[in-house]
Amino acid sequence: MKVLIKGAGDLATGIAWRLKRSGYRVWMTDLAVPTAVRRTVAFSRAVYEDEAVVENICARRALNLEDGERIENQGCIPVFIDPEAEIRRQWKPDVVVDAIIAKKNIGTKVDDAPLVIGVGPGFTAGVDCHKVVETKRGHYLGRVIESGSAIPNTGVPGNIGGYTVERIIRATGDGIFVPQVSIGDYVEEGQLLADIEGKPVKAFISGIVRGLLQEGVIVQTGMKAGDIDARCEKDHCFTISDKARAIGGGVLEAVCGWEHGQE
Repeated sequence: MKVLIKGAGDLATGIAWRLKRSGYRVWMTDLAVPTAVRRTVAFSRAVYEDEAVVENICARRALNLEDGERIENQGCIPVFIDPEAEIRRQWKPDVVVDAIIAKKNIGTKVDDAPLVIGVGPGFTAGVDCHKVVETKRGHYLGRVIESGSAIPNTGVPGNIGGYTVERIIRATGDGIFVPQVSIGDYVEEGQLLADIEGKPVKAFISGIVRGLLQEGVIVQTGMKAGDIDARCEKDHCFTISDKARAIGGGVLEAVCGWEHGQE
């Protein structure tokens, strides 16, 4: 069974990893300049590094349908620069999963595939997709929604290590993002993390840099550029998160249920 995932950030990667491990054929699409901050666990990294390996599963940048088939035959996940997921017209997937995590629907339609799954808020099961998977941390994380929508975006990041908004690294101005630290580094509160054309980006808390944009991304003031984890578990920087695994499990449940006729 063929599954096309729109988006290749860390949550989409958790979904792809689950599906690939379960024997499904998985292809992915993303932007020409991906903005996933948890780059070490995102298959979107293949867009600018040609290859990304996350927990022993490989993804490689694909240029066209034939290239995608070649990469898949090598045991890897093809990742296309294809914001509109036009590759679906040629590949004809059984399932389309919108895991862009835009907090709104930016183009997915219920007739894009026999099964269309929306991940997170912005989708309504039975209207613009068949099923929705909850992405909000807490009791309902990963739940498959057969009718209705996910919990609306609150604008407040989930609590990790006792911190919410403080753990998020945001752009302090418009311009080109130049990191001064690396993912996995320990940083102190107030330490310089990045530079945006002379505008410093500093840490609000001490901890491990868990996510950070790659050099050269053009950012706007307030844009998410990374995050700091006060738990200081370096291994967390290089493994799929509990949230991504839970969401991946929800998508896997939705796909398996549909495949076996459990509408």
